[in-house]
Amino acid sequence: MTQVYNFSAGPAVLPKEVLKQAADEMLDWHGSGMSVMEMSHRGKEFISIYEAAERDLRDLLDVPANYKVLFLQGGGIGENAIVPMNLVGRKTQPAVVDFIHTGSWSGKSIKEAKKYCTVNVAASSEKQKFSAIPPRDTWKLSKDAAYVHVCTNETIDGVEFQYTPDVNADTGNAPLVADMSSHILSRPVDVSKYGVIFGGAQKNIGPAGVTLAIIREDLIGHALSICPSAFDWKLVAENHSMYNTPPTYAIYIAGLVFQWLKKQGGIAAMEQRNIAKAALLYDYLDSTGFYRNDIAKDCRSRMNVPFFLNDESLNDAFLAGAKERGLLQLKGHKSVGGMRASIYNAMPFEGVQALVDYLKDFEKKSG
Repeated sequence: MTQVYNFSAGPAVLPKEVLKQAADEMLDWHGSGMSVMEMSHRGKEFISIYEAAERDLRDLLDVPANYKVLFLQGGGIGENAIVPMNLVGRKTQPAVVDFIHTGSWSGKSIKEAKKYCTVNVAASSEKQKFSAIPPRDTWKLSKDAAYVHVCTNETIDGVEFQYTPDVNADTGNAPLVADMSSHILSRPVDVSKYGVIFGGAQKNIGPAGVTLAIIREDLIGHALSICPSAFDWKLVAENHSMYNTPPTYAIYIAGLVFQWLKKQGGIAAMEQRNIAKAALLYDYLDSTGFYRNDIAKDCRSRMNVPFFLNDESLNDAFLAGAKERGLLQLKGHKSVGGMRASIYNAMPFEGVQALVDYLKDFEKKSG
């Protein structure tokens, strides 16, 4: 059988070790006689799974004690509503929220937030076709914003913050909220510099169905009256993410991924692997006139690498040849076209090498 490498942006590749362990435990988890899918979320078996997952996530990200870790539903798009419904109540209405518009996902966040607050787009790279992050000194932040929202890795457009923006000096201590859906756990992050970090699991952690939220405690307890109870951070935190039935199996798989990451040496070790993988791919794309990547080099994503064939009439042949080589899900998002290789934590270096080898062979054949 041909070795398959899955470059999907999400739901995405999972570590083979995790999939194997889940398969081995499918019918009988640790002698319980039950599959995790069958367990009561309030039973001692699942509670132990949940507690281990939270503990390992806290260890991996060094989450401070004054932050709550919540396992929610609704995905990243759901969080675009859940965040403002929980945070804008801290300010006199109508509250203002600042957004840095760096691509498709921050654009979705802006659209959703307008239902609950006044939106100030403090900076945007839309005129540059989202090929870069607006320089920090160009941001026009509000003086009394409820929070400042950034998407630290744009999955579709392929830009990534290589630094943590300091917003306090200009905003009067407005909390920084970050959508980290597609690069969380791929690099160290100083959680204490953020008020809220959230991310859908299906890109870099586990299966679709669970969303992580890491929230500073003083930001909890301000939900608007229209906020559904299942998404009120205070209720969810008080009930340890069990106010309603959580996505138990997705939490279980996420917990296995956290264990796998610890066995790999943790987040610092994973970052070094991700740097090497991204460099291998970008270096080749930069070396040839046959392909191109249009993102500014100082903010290229290590996780999501969009690229184009300069002769786009070859796109179908390129994808067909890639599939024959076991290189799957390389078609770019419909909104931007071209190709995209998502090289998350679970993508081995060998997979990126196989892609680069194919890029070279296709260029020789078709260039």
